[in-house]
Order: sequence, then C-alpha cells, then structure tokens
Amino acid sequence: MLLIKNGRVIDPGSGTDAQRNIWIDGERIARLAPPEAPGDSSASPNGETLDAAGLVVAPGFIDLHCHLREPGGESSETIETGTRAAARGGFTAVCPMPNTRPVNDNASVTHAIMERSAAVASTHVWPVGAASLGSRGESLAEIGAMQKAGIVAVSDDGHPIATARLLRQVMDYCRALDLPVIDHCEDSSLFAGAVMREGRQSVRLGLRGMPAATESIAVGRDIQVMELTDCRFHVAHLSSRASLDLVRAAKKRGLRVSCEVTPHHFTLCDEDVVYDARFKMNPPLASAEDRLALIEGLADGAIDAIATDHAPHEAAIKEVEFDRAPFGITGFETALALALELVHAGKLSLMRMVELFTTGPARVLGRKRSIAAGEPADLTIFSTDHPWTFHVKQSASKSSNTPFEDRKFRGAPMITIVAGRIVYRRNP
Repeated sequence: MLLIKNGRVIDPGSGTDAQRNIWIDGERIARLAPPEAPGDSSASPNGETLDAAGLVVAPGFIDLHCHLREPGGESSETIETGTRAAARGGFTAVCPMPNTRPVNDNASVTHAIMERSAAVASTHVWPVGAASLGSRGESLAEIGAMQKAGIVAVSDDGHPIATARLLRQVMDYCRALDLPVIDHCEDSSLFAGAVMREGRQSVRLGLRGMPAATESIAVGRDIQVMELTDCRFHVAHLSSRASLDLVRAAKKRGLRVSCEVTPHHFTLCDEDVVYDARFKMNPPLASAEDRLALIEGLADGAIDAIATDHAPHEAAIKEVEFDRAPFGITGFETALALALELVHAGKLSLMRMVELFTTGPARVLGRKRSIAAGEPADLTIFSTDHPWTFHVKQSASKSSNTPFEDRKFRGAPMITIVAGRIVYRRNP
C-alpha cells in the first residue's frame, strides 16, 4: 500500500482542485479522502508514505506523439532510454510513431514493440501503427491485426497520408474499428526541399522556406475527407493559425476532429532560428503570430493536447549542416516546464494545462483519465515552483538535439507513478 498525503489533487476529469490523500493498492487507486477525514490515517500501515505537501498530484500524463526509434534506430534512442526520459518528464504513457525500421505496419512489429516495452519500459507504451504499408502511401497496412496486437491509432507520421483516396480508405477502415487517424498534415509539393518556415528569417539565413499553407492545405483536405467517413481524425503537431481556424470551424460543425501542439511551437518562433540544426524540426517553427494563435487555442479549448514529438537523433547525423540534418528535437524532459511558463505568465490556467496533458489526450484515444477509486494508479506529481536548469548531459535520452540546453525553469516533475510503481523521483 502506498499513501500519497497532503497533495493538491488537480483532476480535470472530475473538476477536482483540492487537497486529498490517495491510497494506492497494487496497480490501482484504492481510495481518496480529504486530509484528516474520518477514518483517515497520516501513514500507510503496510507500505510507503509520500508527503506531497506543496505539490500538484495529477492524473498520469500521456504523450500522444513521440519517437522511440526502436526497432532500427537504437543509436539515437531505445524503448528503455526513451521511456526513462519520458518518466523524468512526468509522462506515464507514450505513443511512439510507426516510422521505425522496419515500419510498424504489421502485427509482428507491433508484438515486438509491446514485448520489448513490457521488459524494459518505464512507462506504458501505446504504439501508433502505420496507415499504409511501409508508410509509402500505396496500400493499407495491416490495421486490424495491429489493433489486436496493441496499437491505439494509425498514422504515416513523417509523411502525410499520400492521397485523398487512400485517406478515405484508411478512415473508412478505422471508423469500423473505432481507431483515430492521425495525420502529419503537409502538402508535399509545397514542402519539397524546404528546411524552415518561409519568411524574413529564412531569407536572412539563406535557407529554403515552406509557407504556412503547406500545413493548412492538407488540414483542409483531411477534414473534408473525414466528413465523408465520420472517422475520428487528429491533426498531429499543428503549428499555424490557418490550420487552427480550420479545426475550430470543423468542431463547431460537430465533426470528430482534434489536434495537438508541441511545446517548442508555443514557446519559439521562426525568428528564434539560427544556423543550428537543433532548431530544425517539422513542422518548422512558425511565425510569432502563429505562436500567439496556438497559445490562444491552448487556453480556450480549441487544442486538445500538448504532445512532445520527441524526436531524438544521434550527434553524427544531427550535428551537420542545417540543410543536411534530419528534422526533430528531443522533448520529454522539458515539456511540463515549458507549459508552466504559460501558467506563470497568466496565459493558461493550471487546470487547463493539466487537462492538455491528461484527459485531453485520453479523449483523443477514446479513453478516460481520472483520479478515482478503482482507476489505474498512474499519477504525475509536480511542483509549480521548483527552480532548475536543463542540462542535456543529465538527460536520460541517448540524444542531445534540443534548443533548450541551459534554459532555466520554474516548476518540474517530482515523482512519476506508473501502475502503482514509482518510476521516477527527482532528487532535491
């Protein structure tokens, strides 16, 4: 039995924001009670007691979008190192994208990921399967078999689903299975050869830029196709105001559309880009106006989730010329702290921020997330004020491709609990 006492429980699922004691028995929450309630105890009689005074106790964070690289990219990250970094970031479940080697497009690969995760992962691993074979955009992947093996959604992330015809086939199939379709929205004809967002900074740096319309054109296409199918559709790493406006309009029409944004897109903009591949990601950092639109969407409910798009790369392939470097940055360990910057600035309520990491992503997957008796004991305990500096050499990830090296933060994950087990505890 584990007792977490005196914590400030923030649970968007029930609307709770109050001090509670929580008892965990095995892998599930046994009960909750206000401190000093009748029958309460200040200690766990047969186990550990954690004093969470001054800390927030939230449902376990879910990352809808990450890359663990295993199988095939173990020199950059593994399931073991990636989930260890996720636990340090407060995540209790992560959804790795299928662009592994081989691509997760069949049940055999899904089974291998699930078996490896059961052996070494610090968090739950909920894989996303490929929408098309090899993510080549030619024919359907083995979606039904992969669902039975453990996938929670489909995507060709790293590539958009190639054609409207294939997208409709994928959505028709996934509607019958009640699986969400996640698309990396991008018009490849406008994207070709670009390495950052088109604008004054791309001109200054002499780098080929892609217009914001690269994304919004694809979002518009996907929404129109999903109207034909009534499938659950989720926009990955949305980055522009135009795309967000399309999602807002679709939601107002009652369509089952959702979207996520990353911490780097609501923290940085294209003016922050320098000739350093740690600032190269896809979608690229957008304009300052787009960044403000994303913050508005986080606050008012138009955006459903914060997702890291944790994309580790070994130094040998990332620390090269900007044009030659792969897209992507790491993100697990800085996500909460970057979101708390919005809370401290008064741009986002603490309840809403917790929702974006918990019940929001859970709803996208058709699940619920709550702190209640009988629910899984997946909890994220964090401080809103703990001062710290992110040093990449101290990261649990195998890779160091981040633009946030040496950034000072206020607030951090302190304890991460997965299935009743403490998988991470921050040193004082």
